[in-house]
Amino acid sequence: MPKLPIAALLLAVPLLTMHAASAASAPPVATDPQVVLHTSQGDITLELFPDKAPKSVANFLQYAREGFYSGTVLHRAIPGYLVQGGLYTRDLQPKRTHAAIPSEADNGLSNMRGTIAVARGADPNSGTAQFFFNLVDNRRLDFVGSQSGLTWGYAVFGKVIKGMDVVDKIAALPTRGQGPFAGDVPNPLVVIEGANVVGEEAPAPPPAVSSSIAPAPAASAPVKPAGKPAKKKKASSAP
Repeated sequence: MPKLPIAALLLAVPLLTMHAASAASAPPVATDPQVVLHTSQGDITLELFPDKAPKSVANFLQYAREGFYSGTVLHRAIPGYLVQGGLYTRDLQPKRTHAAIPSEADNGLSNMRGTIAVARGADPNSGTAQFFFNLVDNRRLDFVGSQSGLTWGYAVFGKVIKGMDVVDKIAALPTRGQGPFAGDVPNPLVVIEGANVVGEEAPAPPPAVSSSIAPAPAASAPVKPAGKPAKKKKASSAP
């Protein structure tokens, strides 16, 4: 057998080995950030969409990393519509939040079942820490125009990729009026025990008071579905 092909083959083996080692050590392909909400009813894993809603995602991640959501509750549950939370403590007192963010409801994402969106008041640009899960396809909450807060819609910034059964279980809990709310508060209260960004260390408990944080707005949320009389809710800026 000719010696030259054998020598060439022997030289190629180390090169192939080096290539395989290089491929194995290559950094993983970047993926969308994920956040796990640890609730008293079970875990909910979210995938966020920074390419479509960069401001909303950055805002949510900031609160999660600061430990803001620990000890807050999912204070509003309406079967066939939504589950909302992210602002109120166990005694249904609002926490202090960072400044509101601009609405990204015109990003092309729809309020379909399993998505998570920014809750807000009548002003489209009043969203802070609150969010809601869509239990059904709520297309009427989508952006249709910038004429008013009613047409502006609600900004979707992620979706549930694991634990939608937990969201449904929360929606099925009995509800009552409690604290500043005339109704729709799950009984027992559903507490967010922690929120962590996947791949990052769990955040430290938030400070009790921070001078760099602005007062939280009144409770904000989409209106109830047509055909259901809205229950009066104290201190609400919802449309």
